[in-house]
Amino acid sequence: MNTSEAIKAKRKNLGLTQKDFADALGMGRNGDRTLRRWENGESAPSALEYKTILQFAEKTPFEVKDEMPEFKFIDLFAGIGGIRIPFQELGGKCVFTSEWDKFAQKTYRVNFGEEPAGDITQIDAKDIPDFDILLGGFPCQPFSQAGLKKGFSDTRGTLFFEIERILKEKRPKAFLLENVKQLKGHDKGRTLKVILEHLDALNYYVNYEVLRAGDFGVPQNRERIYIVGLNKEYYNISDDYEFKFPTPTYEKTRLGDILEHDVDEKYTISDALWEGHQRRKKEHKKKGNGFGYSLFNEESEYTNTISARYYKDGSEILIDQGSDKNPRKLTPRECARLQGFPEQFIITVSDTQAYKQFGNSVAVPVIRAVAKRIREEMGSLPVKE
Repeated sequence: MNTSEAIKAKRKNLGLTQKDFADALGMGRNGDRTLRRWENGESAPSALEYKTILQFAEKTPFEVKDEMPEFKFIDLFAGIGGIRIPFQELGGKCVFTSEWDKFAQKTYRVNFGEEPAGDITQIDAKDIPDFDILLGGFPCQPFSQAGLKKGFSDTRGTLFFEIERILKEKRPKAFLLENVKQLKGHDKGRTLKVILEHLDALNYYVNYEVLRAGDFGVPQNRERIYIVGLNKEYYNISDDYEFKFPTPTYEKTRLGDILEHDVDEKYTISDALWEGHQRRKKEHKKKGNGFGYSLFNEESEYTNTISARYYKDGSEILIDQGSDKNPRKLTPRECARLQGFPEQFIITVSDTQAYKQFGNSVAVPVIRAVAKRIREEMGSLPVKE
């Protein structure tokens, strides 16, 4: 197989487009054109570039083959596996995964060595292997009250219902659900109330807490609600029991610690985009609100929350490059670090998809702290005879 054939075979084997692969390799602006020329034999990469291509994603960094794990878990609405990583670190093995987004599935497969099942609504709970802990970062949706007894809402047609039916069928020992902080006030607080009522009806002890990523060592002001459940049919849980969430470390954070030093020019925003950002900020200021772009530098303690829309214009987190240069967006690797992902996590998609994936993901260090507390409780709570 010659050089051009080997490059093309490598890309095809990963299931990537030329744009995906060029971005994943960090080839810079117009990298897909260069890759196309290499694949067509019109030009050739240097020996170092060729070696980098062949070695890319050769190993699956988070694949677990342990046949005797300490516990088993499932990963629902898995995204790119941010919730999964800390539970694996604690000796767990994932026995089932569900994620419908095809781009997230690619990232998941390259990092964990398995293709997630697709649409969870099409999966029969009986077909899911037995497990000890259910994990799920589910979307926030309102519930219908139509045609039901007063005060009890219908969860059918929502993705929380999928979690509910799996808990009912499989009866795991524990669960961890993650959602946006706004869940607390969603639909005037009714959405969270309904979730807690339904979990209680399944005979689970439930507690929840809003935790901030910046309090656990990553420079991001990201607040999320974490809902932990323990099976009252398995554990002997007293009426005065309270699950204690982890104590924040409050370690000092600095944005410069996660920034790359040699950043491609493609991440610097254009004159037109920068002028538009500044104009909109002035307009908002006239109206008396603080909306608009946010500028950060190496000494910033933390950034705003990165969201799935970051790919659009990057306005929520722009990095100052001095007075003689427009600011830039974060790189995908910096987004991974902002969420506390390990350095060996492989980014296999285009920048646009990577921004969506990390914006939709979780702050891994927060999950790590909560996971540790869950496992401690599972080991110390008395089990029913």
